[in-house]
Amino acid sequence: MATAAATSATEPETEPKAGPKAEGEEDEVKAAKTRRKVLSRAVATATYKTMGPGWDQQEEGVSESDGDEYAMASSAESSPGEYEWEYDQEEEKNQLEIERLEEQLSINVYDYNCHVDLIRLLRLEGELTKVRMARQKMSEIFPLTEELWLEWLHDEISMALDGLDREHVYDLFEKAVKDYICPNIWLEYGQYSVGGMGQKGGMEKVRSVFERALSSVGLHMTKGLAIWEAYREFESAIVEAARPIADFLSPFDRGQTFDSQLEKVHSLFRRQLAIPLYDMEATFAEYEEWSEDPIPESVIQNYNKALQQLEKYKPYEEALLEAEAPRLAEYQAYIDFEMKIGDPARIQLIFERALVENCLVPDLWIRYSQYLDRQLKLKDLVLSVHNRAIRNCPWTVALWSRYLLAMERHGVEHQVISGTFEKALSAGFIQATDYVEIWQAYLDYLRRRVDFKQDSSKELEELRSAFTRSLEYLKQEVEERFNESGDPSCTIMQNWARIEARLCNNMQKARELWDSIMTKGNAKYANMWLEYYNLERAHGDTQHCRKALHRAVQCTSDYPEHVCDVLLTMERTEGTLEDWDTAVQKTETRLARVNEQRIKAAEKEAALAQQEDDKAEHWKRVRAEKKASKKKKKTRGADKRRADEDDEKEWGDDEEEPASKRRRVENSVSPAGEVQDLEAEIGLFGKSAPVDVEPPSKQKERAAALKRDVPKVLHDSSKDSVTVFVSNLPYSMGEPDAKLRPLFESCGEVVEIRPIFSNRGDFRGYCYVEFKEEKSAMQALQLDRKNVEGRPMFVSPCVDKSKNPDFKVFRYSTALEKHKLFISGLPFSCTKEELEEICKAHGTVRDIRLVTNRAGKPKGLAYVEYENESQASQAVMKMDGMTIKENVIKVAISNPPQRKAPEKPEAKRGAGGPMVPRQIYGARGKGRTQLSLLPRALQRPSSAVAQAENGPAPKPAVTASAATEAPKMSNADFAKLLLRK
Repeated sequence: MATAAATSATEPETEPKAGPKAEGEEDEVKAAKTRRKVLSRAVATATYKTMGPGWDQQEEGVSESDGDEYAMASSAESSPGEYEWEYDQEEEKNQLEIERLEEQLSINVYDYNCHVDLIRLLRLEGELTKVRMARQKMSEIFPLTEELWLEWLHDEISMALDGLDREHVYDLFEKAVKDYICPNIWLEYGQYSVGGMGQKGGMEKVRSVFERALSSVGLHMTKGLAIWEAYREFESAIVEAARPIADFLSPFDRGQTFDSQLEKVHSLFRRQLAIPLYDMEATFAEYEEWSEDPIPESVIQNYNKALQQLEKYKPYEEALLEAEAPRLAEYQAYIDFEMKIGDPARIQLIFERALVENCLVPDLWIRYSQYLDRQLKLKDLVLSVHNRAIRNCPWTVALWSRYLLAMERHGVEHQVISGTFEKALSAGFIQATDYVEIWQAYLDYLRRRVDFKQDSSKELEELRSAFTRSLEYLKQEVEERFNESGDPSCTIMQNWARIEARLCNNMQKARELWDSIMTKGNAKYANMWLEYYNLERAHGDTQHCRKALHRAVQCTSDYPEHVCDVLLTMERTEGTLEDWDTAVQKTETRLARVNEQRIKAAEKEAALAQQEDDKAEHWKRVRAEKKASKKKKKTRGADKRRADEDDEKEWGDDEEEPASKRRRVENSVSPAGEVQDLEAEIGLFGKSAPVDVEPPSKQKERAAALKRDVPKVLHDSSKDSVTVFVSNLPYSMGEPDAKLRPLFESCGEVVEIRPIFSNRGDFRGYCYVEFKEEKSAMQALQLDRKNVEGRPMFVSPCVDKSKNPDFKVFRYSTALEKHKLFISGLPFSCTKEELEEICKAHGTVRDIRLVTNRAGKPKGLAYVEYENESQASQAVMKMDGMTIKENVIKVAISNPPQRKAPEKPEAKRGAGGPMVPRQIYGARGKGRTQLSLLPRALQRPSSAVAQAENGPAPKPAVTASAATEAPKMSNADFAKLLLRK
């Protein structure tokens, strides 16, 4: 489910710097002057209405309608202008899109982008009633950003005609200031309320709004200044409006009106100067210029103290100015600083500022709500923050659990808490265990409502009903979605059983529940049996305790010795002699069987390890024999070639070659350059070939010489730490050393690059790269999957597989990663840049990996890593089912299925005997007939081993090593065995 506050949180705060004017600041100054002019005229008009004609207006042409001038100015800023809509194809297209969006929202009401698009189209079409309803629905589900609220407010202000409409706008402002801390909305609220000052209680309303604005954002070091100035301008406008008649008033009336109003302005200056804010010096200079009397010493002292505090806060404010949004680390450092100081108002403010840009970070909401729960404990504030937290991050179960606890702590009605829990179930958690946690939190709340002193009550029946429903919900809803219940150890059923046994004295029901727990695959765990035993011990009887322990002895597979000790301890304390004998017999039998199983398992592991060692030794011998055989063949071939050449020289070349042989020679003629090299090569043997065509023996010799003149170097395992293995390179790559060296030299000094060639001199697509330092080899691993000549190059550590047979190189995690997405169904033509453009709209993208095959061709799959899990969860909600180039993609949190462990050789044994090691078949395994050419006489010892392992009395004389030694028999031994038949 999307939450959108999600995407937008709001625009990043742009903090004004003290000093030179930022770009665009002149426009802001002009806009501020315009607002002040409108504000002053509105105040003067309202004052005229309130005080009568004696209050002379300073501006000519001010009529009663001028009180609403701000509304007109506000609407003028946001109104798009006069458009002449024509009923053409474009309008029809918009109507169809509106219908589609409405249908989409009827299916999924949590589609944030769909809400935004619908509001935008309805606003363009002028559907005022529909756009108001669409905004209302969206605000009920999501917190709206500052931009959306201001657009809505400006539209409503432009349509407000009477007092009822103005009250409706006031209600909207009240909702807007609750979503996030928005200085601009507070400023708009205060200025709009000035327009209603002529109504009854209007002046008190304005002051109330500005005072609340100061409480909310007045301490904001960079944006709080605007609120203070607007409030001061309001009070100063009243002073200026009253100044012309002040001299005509009696001393008493002057004190009640003009002097008291003058004191309000003084008070605002003094309050502002006592708070560390940017541009304090300008405010102090303005106060000196405005005040007719000298500034009191106490005000100057507070001002200097505030300047000192400002210097302490400046490093954190400057860090926010220099960093890029969302600036989470900078805000967290600022929060830590405020927490050390301990001012609750400033702590609350910095949390609110951080949440404007990081509203999708659950940990930040948890820390904020935890501070309020433990320190301030104000009901309205605490519940408001908890409510905003779940609206921003509904996928985080910890926020829902804390909200339920907070509502219970502050005495919220049961119906409200139950309704909140039902909303949590539809919040779209991303793990099955999250549903177990929220159910457990709600069941704990219901249990605390029950008075267990009564035998039966409405609350107790509700609790039992909730336990039953939770088990059904986990079995049906959760298992269907996640293929698991999320509660393998049955913690909910365990808690239910404990409540029935300890609080309800219903041991029969508790036994039924524990029986269900054991049948769900928990009977093999000792801790489950001991938990049941302790429950029976405390609230049951000795007979059921003994029965439980006897069953535990037979079923437990993880810690059977511990269960046996508990049984013997109980019988030693409470049992009869017969009970003791029975317990001793059962425990001894069970432990003997367990020891036997462990011995067999150890033997299997030892046999497997021996088999692997033998396999490695066998391959070493085979390689050594092959090298010796090749060396011997080369020596014999050279002698034979010398003899043939002597014969040819002696008898001449009169005899014609066979046709087939001549064709082979012609087809293998080398280019002229190669022939010259070959002549030089032949010259080493002291012979010169007068003809261009060479015999096959010569060409084979030349093919061996064409291995890029690279000498054969035996692999030195001591250099594995400074060597990387590079594979999946193109076979057609010419001169791999020259092409790969510049690429790897960027990681460090390269000592050697050893490409591997076939016997014919063809590059086999892999090589070894040796560095001078180990850190260079580690850095070279970062080049994995780099595209080289159209193929992804694989770079992995150099590991001897014979010593580490289980070593596998896979650089990516195969576990659940909540901050990473798995996307399938992508078009093959989709590039990394195109996918990044789509994904970055939902958060900060740290990495994108398009999955390709070995040839570098895309497979339509991708992994997208976000900065945190909240952004990833939001992207899932918004991107799943999206269409990209006519392909509908599927998006989910990255949680690869568990890879099956490779089968051990024992698992592959056939019906007739154990698996024969692979090396017996040779390097290519069995032939196509799949027949084993091993005589049956040699298989008998192996089958005897299998019977010994499965039978009751294994023969110690026959071991696993005996079977592995069978292939080492000589030909004479084979003959003797066959003659015995």
